[in-house]
Order: sequence, then C-alpha cells, then structure tokens
Amino acid sequence: MYIRKTTRKNKNGTITSYIQLAHNEWNPDKRRSEVKVLYNFGREEEVDRDALERLLASVAKFLGPEEFVRHCNRDKQNVQCLSSRPMGGTYLLDMLWRRLNIKQEIEALLLARNYKIPVERAVFAMVANRVLAPGSKLAVEDWVKQDVHIDGLSEIPVQNLYRSMDFLLEAQEELQKNIFFEVSNLLNLEVDLLYFDTTSTYFEIEGADEADSEKQNIRQYGNSKDHRPDRPQTVIGLAVTRDGIPVRCWSWPGNTADMSVVEEVKKDLMGWKLGRVISVMDRGFCSDDNLRTLQRGGGHYIIGEKLRSGKKDVEEALSKRGPFTKVNEKMEIKEIIVGDGKARKRYVLVRNPAQEKRDKEKREETIKRLQEELDAIGELKGEAHTKSICRLVAHPAYGRYIKLLSNGQPRLDKAKIKQEEKLDGKYLIRTSDDTLRPEDVALGYKQLVDIEDAFRTIKQTLEIRPIYHRLSDRIRAHVLLCWLGLLLIRIAENETGHTWREIVKAADKIHLVEFLTDGGYVKQRTQINKMQKNIFKRLNIATPPEILAFEAKTT
Repeated sequence: MYIRKTTRKNKNGTITSYIQLAHNEWNPDKRRSEVKVLYNFGREEEVDRDALERLLASVAKFLGPEEFVRHCNRDKQNVQCLSSRPMGGTYLLDMLWRRLNIKQEIEALLLARNYKIPVERAVFAMVANRVLAPGSKLAVEDWVKQDVHIDGLSEIPVQNLYRSMDFLLEAQEELQKNIFFEVSNLLNLEVDLLYFDTTSTYFEIEGADEADSEKQNIRQYGNSKDHRPDRPQTVIGLAVTRDGIPVRCWSWPGNTADMSVVEEVKKDLMGWKLGRVISVMDRGFCSDDNLRTLQRGGGHYIIGEKLRSGKKDVEEALSKRGPFTKVNEKMEIKEIIVGDGKARKRYVLVRNPAQEKRDKEKREETIKRLQEELDAIGELKGEAHTKSICRLVAHPAYGRYIKLLSNGQPRLDKAKIKQEEKLDGKYLIRTSDDTLRPEDVALGYKQLVDIEDAFRTIKQTLEIRPIYHRLSDRIRAHVLLCWLGLLLIRIAENETGHTWREIVKAADKIHLVEFLTDGGYVKQRTQINKMQKNIFKRLNIATPPEILAFEAKTT
C-alpha cells in the first residue's frame, strides 16, 4: 500500500496531477501485478495535507516509532533508529515532583550535607521505579540505564542508591514536614481532619532481628495483617487527609501493638502545629486510654465502636429509640447521647438500607443451612453426634445462632437471631467533638476507607513487599520511598479524575526515540494524543518537548 501521483494531459496542454492511495494486486489470469486504487484524495493542489498527516501519525502509532522509521527509510538508508524507550511515565512524575517542590526541598536539605552524588535524582529514580515498575534497588540500576528516560540521570550505580536512602532516612523528619507544608499550600489541602491507621508487611528473609528497644530493630514477629505469622514483619502507620493525600508515615517493629502508637502519632502531628486536628480511627483503637490520649492538648476524635463489644454504654446507645435522618441513598443517621456531665458520650448510629437488606438475606441463608445441619445431627448417634455438635458450636458463622439445651441438644437461638436483626446494615461511631454535625461525623468516619485504599496501593501498586533489606534503617527508608510514591499517585488521581492504571497506560505510550541521520544525532519523542494532553493539562504541567537533543553532524 502506498501513496501515488498520476498525471493527465489536458486538451489545452496543461498537466493535472492526482493523489491516490493504492496497492498492487496479482492478476492470476493476466499473470501480472496490477494497481488497485483504494482512495482518491483529489487534485494535488486541492489535497487536504492535514488529513495526510493524520494518516501518517496513525500509521506511526500502529507500527511503533522504530519500525515506522525503518520502513520509511529502508530505500534511502540514511536514518538509523538507535533505540526507543518509554519516557511518558517518568516525565509526568518528574514534572509533578518539581511542581510540588519536592526536588527543591531535597536539594535544600542537601546544602548542609557533603554529598558528591546526585542524591535528589537517585531518590526520584527509586520513587519512579516503585510507582511504575517495582523492583529491587539492584534492578533500579539497570532500569535507569536501559529501560526509561529520566532527565538528568542516564545511569546510577546501586551503591549510590543505598547512600541516597541513608540521606532520606537522615532527613526524614524535616523532609516529611517540609513536603507536607509545600503540598498543602500548593493544593489548598484541608488538614483539619486527618485519618490514621496501621498495617503490616512481612519480610522474605528468614528470622527476626534481635530485640533492641534503643535501635528499634524493625524485623519482629507480631500480629500479621497479611496472615503471615510465620514471617517477621514491620508495622506501618499512615495519616491521610480527607482527600486521601498521605500526610506522614511511620514504621515500627513488627511486634508493636496498635494501641501503643496513638500517643506518638498524636505528638508528631501536633508538633507540626496543624491546629485543630480530629483523629479518625478504626474500632481497634477504641480503648479508654487511647481516647484520653487523643483528647490531650484539646484534640478530638471520631472512632468506631464494636456493636457486639458488650459495653454497657454501647448497649444503651443501640437500645435508644428514635427516627433516622437520611443523609444520602446509602446513609441514614441517628444521634444518640448517653449519660450526663463528665460521663456524657456522644454517638452516631449509621444505617445503610442496601447493606441492611444484604445482611438480612445472608443471615437467612446461613440459618437455613444451619437448620439443615441440625436436622442431620438428629440422625447421628454416639461420638459422631458429639463431634458434629462441637463443630457447629465452634463454627464462626453458625455458632452465634446456636444454644444448647439442658440435655446438650443444639437448637436455634431465636432470641439471638432477633438481636442480630437489629444490627443489620448498621455501625456505631463515637466522637468527642460536640461542634461537628452528626452527618459530618458519619461522613468523616466513612472516609476512613481512603486510608484503606492507600494501604492497598502501597501493597499492590507500589509492591512494598517482598522486602529483602536486612538493616532496619534501610527498611525505614524503603517505607519512605513508598510514601513519596503514594503521594504522587494520589495527587495525580485526584487532579485528573483517572485511576493510576489509566494514567500510566496513557503515559507509557509516549516514547523517546534516538535517531542517527545524515544530518546528525536526534532524540525525539513520539506524538502526543488527546488523552495524554488532557492529563498533562489537568496536572498543570507542560507536555514534553518534541526534540530533547540534537547534535549536528560535522564533516
């Protein structure tokens, strides 16, 4: 298939030229190749050249830059395509990195430290790798040199990556604080409401560190939230804004209990003088000691209560009658006050009608299967009968609906079933702040899902594990790199309205192609499509220049 020009001689002696899209077909009868015209573009002087350029761009996009250039120049042999590598993802991250002044903040902290290596570029390379193609630090060395284009960094030895991680840990307090204030000022973040939670991640290296409270050795056995109690782990804490922007991260030894970190987190956040901070936490933090800690210095909290905790105040809150107020299609709320004076406690009971229906259907199906099991037990005798009863009583789903009669026979506990019906689609929230409207309390707690999304991003997109580092300081630096990556991801998602997967898919189509021509050496990017332009525009960053480098050939 090719573009051809045909001419026709007119009666007045003039020549008219026509532009056509054609290809050759073999005629078996005539035993020769014949031209078949696929499309007439019209007279040469009237051809829509913009349309031809669009056709050319679409062919280039389909073939890819290397193959397209090779075919375009296969006859002349005056252009060599030396390489083609993705540049869109690293360019986007780098421009966002600079726009948020992270580059400037790192460079400012480096002024007082005598480093001879490009620390800022090394840190960015590790963050970009963690975001785009997670790999080991050794893999980052090859990734930078062979796979991507990073402005100002053509290669970086692995030992320089480790030295840059040492700087990152050394400067972490100042760096996290400075980046937070830069980002909050640039994006006008609302930081009056912060969400905090913890997770854990495990290590592939066998064995835990020797316990040392002074060194805070990270790798310890503990309560694994990844269901890997056979592996040593570290506990990671994360505070995010109501928009899911990570404010600060922490890392503790793997045997650290959630309850023990509240005071440290509160102290660190208040040390940044954020003003009125309301800590929003999950039900695991709801102890009297933790709540008192959260209220020190005038602080307040929004925290979940376990509906089946057996607490007297919770039982009283659930038993109080009154109408629910509709907030939206998925949320109805009821404010409840328990006690007076110093003993006064403010609760908000939340009901989700759709979840209420699902809970009811699930319970009815469970009870149906349980009844079938009970009927089958009645036909058993001896040891088989006893084992079946024990199995049902210990069952996580069936056990709560069974009661044993005086003769040891199991029966459905109808009172318990009726009690469970009252909890369908509901959850209970407690707050110490009387100035918040009930709907703000409920919506604020619901946003705790943002931090759960952040943890999923750290574990899935950023692939924080497996971790092969042995030194505790390197592990903490690894967590900081993931925090920086999460910061870039969340801001990009919030400002573009696209998922990170969609952003990367679009950006990775932008390649940097190296050509060697008769005129010299050229580095040129591929064309930018409409979606890519839209992403850059929403992030308030310029599109990459078309020509990144040119060296004229001298004779």
